[in-house]
Amino acid sequence: MTAPFGSKLAEKTAQRGTLCAGIDPHPGLLDAWGLERTVSGLEKFALISAEVLGAETAVVKPQSAFFEAFGAPGIAVLERVITLCRDAGALVLLDVKRGDIGSTMGAYTAAYLSGDTALSADAVTVSPYLGFGSLAPAIEAARAGGRGVMVLARTSNPEAAELQNALLPNGKTVAQSIVDQAAAINEGAEPLGDVGVVVGATVAPGELDLDALNGPVLAPGFGAQGATVSDLRKLFGAELRGVLPASSRDLLRHGPDPVALRDAVRRTQLLIRES
Repeated sequence: MTAPFGSKLAEKTAQRGTLCAGIDPHPGLLDAWGLERTVSGLEKFALISAEVLGAETAVVKPQSAFFEAFGAPGIAVLERVITLCRDAGALVLLDVKRGDIGSTMGAYTAAYLSGDTALSADAVTVSPYLGFGSLAPAIEAARAGGRGVMVLARTSNPEAAELQNALLPNGKTVAQSIVDQAAAINEGAEPLGDVGVVVGATVAPGELDLDALNGPVLAPGFGAQGATVSDLRKLFGAELRGVLPASSRDLLRHGPDPVALRDAVRRTQLLIRES
C-alpha cells in the first residue's frame, strides 16, 4: 500500500530539512549562467540544478511554465528533471497551478498525478478559484496514489489581496475559507495531511489562522523576495511545523558551478534550522 504524501513529506524533511528548492529556468538566470536561451541552454541549466538540488533537499519544485515556453522539447527536459530529482531521493512538487472543472480537471489530474505519465509528480500546485470543490478530482487521485496537492490560498503578489482577502458572507476571507476546507480534509491525518496550502512568506502575520490545517504550507518568497527566517517564524509560528520555505533565484544565482550551488543550499538549510 502506498504511503500517504503527508507521511512521506514528514519523513523526508526530517532527513534533509524543510527547504523547498525551486528550479526556475528564467531567461535572466540562463543569461547569468552564460547559457543561450535555447533548449540546449535550458537542458544544461535544468540538469545541473536537478542533480544538485535533488541530492541535497527534501523537496524540489520545478516551475513548469519556464519549460513549457520551449514547447515539446522543453517538456521533455522537464520529464528528465522529474526523474533525476526523484532518483536522487527528493520529492518533486511540480509548480503548475492548474485549476478547472469537470473532465478538464480530470485530464490535468491524469497528466500530473496519475503516475502513468512522465510528468507525474509527488505533488502539484493547484488553483481553487473556480471553487474549492472543483479540485475534487485532483485531491481524490492524489490521496489514492500517495501524492499531494498544494492549494493556492494567500499568495504574495500584490494583486492577490483584492480577491484573496475579500470577505465572504460568513465573515471569513476567501483565503481563510480555502485553508479551512483543506483542514477539513486533513483532519485526523498523522503526521500531516496530504492537502497543503500556498501562503506567501511575505504575507502579514495574523492574516490567516493555520492552527487547524494539519498539512504542509508552501511558503514562497523566502530569500530573494525578501522574507527571512524571522519573518517565517512570525507568520507561521516558532516551530514552523509543516512549513516548506521555498527559494529559487536566491539559490540558483550560485550556478552553474555545482559546488557553489550545493554550498548555497547547505548554508540556507543551516540558516533555517538554526536561526
